[in-house]
Amino acid sequence: MTDNIPLQPVRQKKRMDSKHRSGCCECLRCCGRRDPRPRTVWLGHPEKRDQRYPRNVINNQKYNFFTFLPGVLFNQFKYFFNLYFLLLACSQFVVEMRLGALYTYWVPLGFVLAVTVIREAAEEIRCYMRDKEVNSQIYSKLTGRGTVKVKSSNIQVGDLIIVEKNQRVPADMIFLRTSEKNGSCFLRTDQLDGETDWKLRLPVTCTQRLPTASDLLQIRSYVYAEEPNIDIHNFVGTFTREDSDPSVNESLSIENTLWASTVIASGTVVGVVLYTGRELRSVMNTSNPRSKIGLFDLEVNCLTKILFGALVVVSLVMVALQHFAGRWYLQIIRFLLLFSNIIPISLRVNLDMGKIVYSWVIRRDSKIPGTVVRSSTIPEQLGRISYLLTDKTGTLTQNEMVFKRLHLGTVAYGLDSMDEVQSHIFSIYTQQSQEPPAVKGLALATKVRKTMSSRVHEAVKAIALCHNVTPVYESNGVTDQAEAERHYEDSCRVYQASSPDEVALVQWTESVGLTLVGRDQSSMQLRTPGGHILNFTILQIFPFTYESKRMGIIVRDESTGEITFYMKGADVVMAGIVQYNDWLEEECGNMAREGLRVLVVAKKSLTEEQYQDFEARYVQAKLSVHDRSLKVATVIESLEMEMELLCLTGVEDQLQADVQPTLETLRNAGIKVWMLTGDKLETATCTAKNAHLVTRTQDIHIFRLVTNRGEAHLELNAFRRKHDCALVISGDSLEVCLKYYEYEFMELACQCPAVVCCRCAPTQKAQIVRLLQERTGKLTCAVGDGGNDVSMIQEADCGVGVEGKEGKQASLAADFSITQFKHLGRLLMVHGRNSYKRSAALSQFVIHRSLCISTMQAVFSSVFYFASVPLYQGFLIIGYSTIYTMFPVFSLVLDKDVKSEVAMLYPELYKDLLKGRPLSYKTFLIWVLISIYQGSIIMYGALLLFESEFVHIVAISFTSLILTELLMVALTIQTWHWLMIVAELLSLSCYIASLVFLHEFIDVYFIATLSFLWKVTVITLVSCLPLYVLKYLRRRFSPPSYSKLTS
Repeated sequence: MTDNIPLQPVRQKKRMDSKHRSGCCECLRCCGRRDPRPRTVWLGHPEKRDQRYPRNVINNQKYNFFTFLPGVLFNQFKYFFNLYFLLLACSQFVVEMRLGALYTYWVPLGFVLAVTVIREAAEEIRCYMRDKEVNSQIYSKLTGRGTVKVKSSNIQVGDLIIVEKNQRVPADMIFLRTSEKNGSCFLRTDQLDGETDWKLRLPVTCTQRLPTASDLLQIRSYVYAEEPNIDIHNFVGTFTREDSDPSVNESLSIENTLWASTVIASGTVVGVVLYTGRELRSVMNTSNPRSKIGLFDLEVNCLTKILFGALVVVSLVMVALQHFAGRWYLQIIRFLLLFSNIIPISLRVNLDMGKIVYSWVIRRDSKIPGTVVRSSTIPEQLGRISYLLTDKTGTLTQNEMVFKRLHLGTVAYGLDSMDEVQSHIFSIYTQQSQEPPAVKGLALATKVRKTMSSRVHEAVKAIALCHNVTPVYESNGVTDQAEAERHYEDSCRVYQASSPDEVALVQWTESVGLTLVGRDQSSMQLRTPGGHILNFTILQIFPFTYESKRMGIIVRDESTGEITFYMKGADVVMAGIVQYNDWLEEECGNMAREGLRVLVVAKKSLTEEQYQDFEARYVQAKLSVHDRSLKVATVIESLEMEMELLCLTGVEDQLQADVQPTLETLRNAGIKVWMLTGDKLETATCTAKNAHLVTRTQDIHIFRLVTNRGEAHLELNAFRRKHDCALVISGDSLEVCLKYYEYEFMELACQCPAVVCCRCAPTQKAQIVRLLQERTGKLTCAVGDGGNDVSMIQEADCGVGVEGKEGKQASLAADFSITQFKHLGRLLMVHGRNSYKRSAALSQFVIHRSLCISTMQAVFSSVFYFASVPLYQGFLIIGYSTIYTMFPVFSLVLDKDVKSEVAMLYPELYKDLLKGRPLSYKTFLIWVLISIYQGSIIMYGALLLFESEFVHIVAISFTSLILTELLMVALTIQTWHWLMIVAELLSLSCYIASLVFLHEFIDVYFIATLSFLWKVTVITLVSCLPLYVLKYLRRRFSPPSYSKLTS
């Protein structure tokens, strides 16, 4: 592949999309939905509205009461297969075309439709019940009469809603008040954006200052908000209070919002509702549920079209051989009806019932407990997945951070040596408590080579102070909250932070003896191993940002007056900030290769004069109107020089059980895995290495951040030169690449063994799935556990939801629900493979069964001067495809070529299915030839051996046909099940028993003779024995791959 191949920009297809979209908008306008507009919302007065707003209901149903039946029938009859049988049944109302009783056509069709309608109704009712549960959740609303209870579905724009801790936010709101002392609250947003970092939210200053929540109804105030849109990370609005002098105006941003589907993590909050129903950010980021049609069903539909072509050709040939005599066009229709068995109506029934059996088997599998099949129409899809797109947090990982390594340059402490760190900390504080103050000061003044204990102490202290974690005390039944807070009760303390990494670090410092026991906006308290409290004043805090990749804090030790600037961050930025050393880069690389998330911790001591000078410049920079952020960053950077490197920390996000072997199995099965996450680039890369999504031998290409077409062009050319390397790309860069070079990017990405997309929005995840489907034509499977994965799950050919800590939203929207990621291996390798292979065998056998009888009809008509007279009538024709052969044929859904343990051990068997060989034109043609051979042998044999009466032909040929079908089922089965033997014997018994009642078609006295028995035996052997011989020879000299494993 040559370098710098000119990339062709994408022809903008979006114009067509926008036209299509504008068409939709016109339609919506006609239906009463207007374009979204900015709004003014008066606090506590929903009646003062300037426009109509949608009801606050969640609706995941595909149909409503009125559209259910028309919708289901339309979805059935839009497929050629079902439409053909409808026209066939309707034609029997015309006397000239009637060939038999009406029930022979309408009963099978009615049965097929009834099964479909019942199945769809059951799924719709389940969906309705789930929606009802969410819409019926009870919340408290502030009104003039006090606090009243209100259902989520009855909440209106303008309502003042109280949301308790751990309660779901029911609508998009502006945050007005909190019960927390520090005047802020934390939000869990994992259901919205997939990030498990808790987000800090701030109330409107004016409303937080009010004495009580009920005062919100006494003031005259409103919120002006932008129109509803899809952006979950930004918001523009203003808050105005009119009844104060002068009137209060506050700008509102994302920090003041509480979006629906988030969960309050601290305190009780009050908010005013801004958006409801379909205008919610979470709903706008979710695609509408669609009816998924399996690729297998489309292939079967294609085969029925081929069979219809054959039907038309045979009918035309029959009429042509009559030289188009008389009313030939009526004859064509009669022949079309006569040979209608070429397309079997029982095919749809058998396949639908097969799907129900597969779903039941999946649910009953004890090795994947808790697995639920929510869409029983597509189990075969699981057997042909080429691309697996998975979320990270909660799907591949448990979202539980564990502190694994502390590295001080000359020595490293792992999990097994943390007791050494503990003893160092203990010795330092024991020593300090015994020394008189004068000696302490002397020790601080003298610059001597630091002992190991003091180095460890400095590192642990830095980790205990440099963070954004707040300890919160809750009552535990024994101790109440106030008392727990006063005595710093360990059993009542929980840590709140915007990142689980930070909590893991603080929990670790607690485990080694230095405990964070208190914190507010301006101070922090640490407790030493001896129980002594260390007080620190927080002078400045510089929070972590995605751009800076570091966070800093300036604290003053109250006991000594020392001012220290602590900083921690990613190695790429910290390398240029700390003093020169020769170990940082190497050790960071070593820890990253172990899959640890590495942070570099450093410090700098400041004099009072240095700090005062910095503070003056910092305040000045924050007050500037122009280039504020740049000036502030410049001032902070003046401190970030020649810092003392203290340590490296390594934290690991615990993987779900057996993620590594599961991904290995999927890779060996020929499935490419893409990880789509809302998390940070470094975190995503670490997890990809940990989970062995990227193997040890593979390189990783981290796609540079690109913002325009030129940069994208250069970066794509750089990526083109790489071979067999995994790709890591951020959502912003991905958007630019897809805008200008969609085709080239997807072509290169599809060649990668693995792809990691970080900082992905929910809609972007769905877009990637859609592009993979369009560009490759392969089947995709999406796996996720959060509300932000719903769009991706619904867009994929097969959606799998993991029930986890992030709730059940993804699980409820998915086609299949599992409790652990490791269950996916068995779901695909065993159940997916079996479902596809069984349905392929079942469909081809049902077609063979119908083609056999159609071939016999063709031979019969051609022998009797091309007469359009049916060979078998009435109950014989219905009984043939029901009680006489239905049970053995349907028992093929229990067949399997290898044991489940073998299928799991050799995932390469799954790879064979990706080529679609079990149901292909080749296998279809083989079955057609078998059907023509057997049908011809049976019919010609019966004509050759029949006695004087026509009834004898019917008796001999029909009995031979039934026996042939039963033997062919036995020939097709690979692993016998006791139910298969029962089915064979039951069908044979039913036929023998029914002969007594079939005297109208079969001569009962003739079938009791020896002549009948030997003739039927000869015909049956001639039709089946050659096929048994061929099967034996094939298994002997060209065995399939699975037979080598079972022998």
